[in-house]
Amino acid sequence: MIKKLSSTILRNHGFTLIELMVVIVILGILAGLIVPRIMGRPEEAKRLKSKMQIESIETALKLYKLDNGQYPTTEQSLSALVQMPETPPIPKNWRKGGYLDKGKIPKDPWGNDFKYLSPGVNGDYDIMSYGADGVAGGEDNNQDINSWDLE
Repeated sequence: MIKKLSSTILRNHGFTLIELMVVIVILGILAGLIVPRIMGRPEEAKRLKSKMQIESIETALKLYKLDNGQYPTTEQSLSALVQMPETPPIPKNWRKGGYLDKGKIPKDPWGNDFKYLSPGVNGDYDIMSYGADGVAGGEDNNQDINSWDLE
């Protein structure tokens, strides 16, 4: 009886080579289907974050205009939202502490500065992120994200 039990244990101790190959093939197929979908998501998330940052900057600009009657000029730049401008027109009711949380202008998700133009070509102001390449224009991940294109 003990001999029979020990021989059964020894026979069922591991996986066969065929069983291992089947598992490896299944994992390979799953990886081939899932990895491409996951790989495109980080760039999509960065583009979404950039849009949200532009909307946050737009809110701060509207508060600035509400307090001071106009948007910061291109020369004053977005830094007028965190530090009182020293170039004309000097705002009369600039809010102590600024208009952006954390007291700094965010960088886009690729580490570049947002571009600001006021008066803008497409409205009272234009805010742009040039995407992953940091250069105007481009397609796919390098496509610009513009304040006037947001919904």
